[in-house]
Amino acid sequence: MGTPHDIRRPVTLRTLTPDDWTDWRDLRLAALRHDPGVFGATLAHWENAPEERWRARLTEVPFNVLATPAGMVSATAPQDGAVELLSLWVAPAGRGRGVGDALVGAVVDWARSAGAETVRLRVYDHNARARDLYYRHGFAETGEPEILSRSLGVVSGEDGSNRPHHSRPP
Repeated sequence: MGTPHDIRRPVTLRTLTPDDWTDWRDLRLAALRHDPGVFGATLAHWENAPEERWRARLTEVPFNVLATPAGMVSATAPQDGAVELLSLWVAPAGRGRGVGDALVGAVVDWARSAGAETVRLRVYDHNARARDLYYRHGFAETGEPEILSRSLGVVSGEDGSNRPHHSRPP
């Protein structure tokens, strides 16, 4: 029989508005402090940013979500049929608890509702845990360095069933 710490708490997602800038700021700075090598941005680039810059980020990037336990993700508006998944991070306490899965799922669902055909993202080659998360959700190598992509359509399987297309490098 499992112990109480084995029980998964449900992941709660909250879509942010510019008025939620302090919540976004706090988690984003924690992400940049804890895992500096997995983002294009740096702590120095954001740690002294004024309120206006944080609000602008939540306005210019239209989809921003926080997860409980701690996690975050964003996505760009569709351009040429593609949405870009940005800034996904799960705090150490939330890892292995379905937070990353919920955040990727939220972006995919939002991208579909926004009329996108594809979700793309950049993930560094050394970030194996994130790459595995994305492969699990049907993202595949594109031939461009560090770029993964997932079609939002379905492909027919050999048995005639429709299922998401999954592709992982050999």
